[in-house]
Amino acid sequence: MHITSTANPRIKNVVRLTTNRRHRDQQRLTVVEGSREVRRCLDAGVIPTEAYLCPELIAPSDADLADRLSQYTIRNTQYATVSPDVFAKLAVRSDSGGILLVIPYTQTSLDRLPLSPAPFLVVVEGAEKPGNVGAILRTADAAGVDGLILCAGGTDLHNPNVIRASLGTRFTVPVAEAETDGVIGWLKQRGIAVIAASPGGATPYTRTDMRGPVAIVTGSEAEGLSEEWLIAADATVTIPMRGVADSLNLATSTALLLYEVVRQRG
Repeated sequence: MHITSTANPRIKNVVRLTTNRRHRDQQRLTVVEGSREVRRCLDAGVIPTEAYLCPELIAPSDADLADRLSQYTIRNTQYATVSPDVFAKLAVRSDSGGILLVIPYTQTSLDRLPLSPAPFLVVVEGAEKPGNVGAILRTADAAGVDGLILCAGGTDLHNPNVIRASLGTRFTVPVAEAETDGVIGWLKQRGIAVIAASPGGATPYTRTDMRGPVAIVTGSEAEGLSEEWLIAADATVTIPMRGVADSLNLATSTALLLYEVVRQRG
């Protein structure tokens, strides 16, 4: 199928999936845009429900992706080529490489997280910005984190902006979503120490032992961590601030803490 009209119902539906969380949740579908993100999605074994390709925009280095996706029709993937005008309607980025997928929601229950012998997790409470969550996923991937857990609302892991900002590492880092009390209980049952980051923390983060099973917990930039997490914490740590600013960007502070675990573990 070749689509040349932006009024096509399938095109309109993809646009709604990109922009409307309620629509995504109702259909339990989300959007992956960009050749790098698509490659990591397919490499992770995700089977798309729909694939849209604009041949005029696909780079020669990504021709293999087009071939791979054309074969997915035997797995019930609806495959279509589109005109440049239609792809411009679908894509958020102008440099997304001419490939876009619609994929089903992944399972995000806590019990599906794979844990190493010395678990290393990152928990983010109430993250408001999908760009921050995506950046944290990139750092988690680089640091070898076992998984990312989101709790207490905020942005959702299936937001297309999370996938874009993560550069596709959304598909390489195991993820979960759960209520705060459920996450705390799950960590305690498994003997995973809770290291909570707070401006009022008792100890600089570099002076806290993070070599054992550990969950690094950070909160939203606006509210910080809830009292529930601060009470449950085995240690509360702070990042020294030498200037007039009283806090760091969520993704930046989380990156410092994750790489302190990497440093301590050698």
